[in-house]
Amino acid sequence: MPRRESQGPVRMERVALVVPEQDRQRMLVEVARSGAVELDLPYAPGSGAEELEKAAAAAIVSGPSAALAGWMPRHAISALAAAIAPLGGAVVPLSRPRWIQPPTMLDGGARVSRTLVDTYGTVPYADLDPSRLAGFAYVLMFGMMFGDVGHGAILLVAGLLLRSGRIKVLAKLQRSWLFVWAAGLAAMVFGALYGEAFGPTGLVPVLWLDPLANPVPLLVAGLGVGAFLLAGAYAMGTINRVREGGWGYALYARSGVAGSLLFLAVGLLVWGLGTGTGVLILAAAVIALGALVFIFIGLFIEAGGGATAIFQAVIELVDTVIRLGSNLVSFARLAAFGLTHAALLMVVWNGTTALWAPDWRAAAAILLFLVGNIVTFGLEALVAGIQALRLEYYELFSRIFQSEGRPFRPWSPDLSPTASSITAGQPTAEPALHSIPAERQLP
Repeated sequence: MPRRESQGPVRMERVALVVPEQDRQRMLVEVARSGAVELDLPYAPGSGAEELEKAAAAAIVSGPSAALAGWMPRHAISALAAAIAPLGGAVVPLSRPRWIQPPTMLDGGARVSRTLVDTYGTVPYADLDPSRLAGFAYVLMFGMMFGDVGHGAILLVAGLLLRSGRIKVLAKLQRSWLFVWAAGLAAMVFGALYGEAFGPTGLVPVLWLDPLANPVPLLVAGLGVGAFLLAGAYAMGTINRVREGGWGYALYARSGVAGSLLFLAVGLLVWGLGTGTGVLILAAAVIALGALVFIFIGLFIEAGGGATAIFQAVIELVDTVIRLGSNLVSFARLAAFGLTHAALLMVVWNGTTALWAPDWRAAAAILLFLVGNIVTFGLEALVAGIQALRLEYYELFSRIFQSEGRPFRPWSPDLSPTASSITAGQPTAEPALHSIPAERQLP
């Protein structure tokens, strides 16, 4: 099936596949070969030899014609129409009911970083695909928590080894090589900024700050990175709310315009308090008040109106404000785990230098250095990976997505033996077709 190489969900169309009644099986053979149609069937599709007959019997028959409805990518319509035209068939576009969500089929790019999104859920059809941005955010957060030139270089080399495919045991992970490589590169960049290379060994100079000597600036930087990522999540969430329900819906949504304005107000308030600028503080208060009013109206409408809805909306409004603050503070872990990584490596390095002597203790010092780095690498890689994933899902994706879509599942059973007999003109399966009671007739 041809694929469109562009970012975001592929444009889907609801279609009816119409063909002369006696040729419906042959039409379904072409549909199966294309792998481009998700059929609306009154049963759960299978992949057995009987699937062709079951699907053909489920067609709607009206006079000499039979039809099946389903979803397919718009760019694949012309190819399928050409394939069934010799049978007297046609692909007829149908209008889509507004209350039905089309299935989601994403383009072929960003497959590695899309694993992050797919693990969270299926991107709704109307929403943007955040896979590439999610991959960037994950690598950035991982690198900040795992900042060390030496440890990052190990990950970078591991990514290149995965790409080569020389390690047969890890062959299934070959597609993730770029992800591992990028995480290692980010760790090397932050390690250079921290002056860390297998710990405070002095192999690289401190380009920005020493985490253990300057924890407060690192904490502020972590919050700044979090604010930057949250701003991107709010912007993408606002776009998605507009796509899902128009500007009216987006205006009152907590992850739409109103929520974005509340987040902006918090930023202006921090800026104003930090610089002592009264105008910024006043602007923050006005914007926050307007945002809270819109959010309250949206929550009131969602609750169904009435006195009970007012009470529910007030509680959820307070929860929205508290959650916004807690979400921002959650990014302090970017600095906290960066400090933990540096502290563990400092303990290893101090133990190594204290043990070092020009005798048998040199071997013990080297052993301590190697074992300490191996343990720290394994522990901190696991912790940083989990914490970056937690921030991705709970702080960012919760604003980008409001609902979950459903994946596109094309009807493409393995029908090669049956298909060959049908295309050769042997009507071997036709008698069984009429005996299946699933067939639907129109008057």
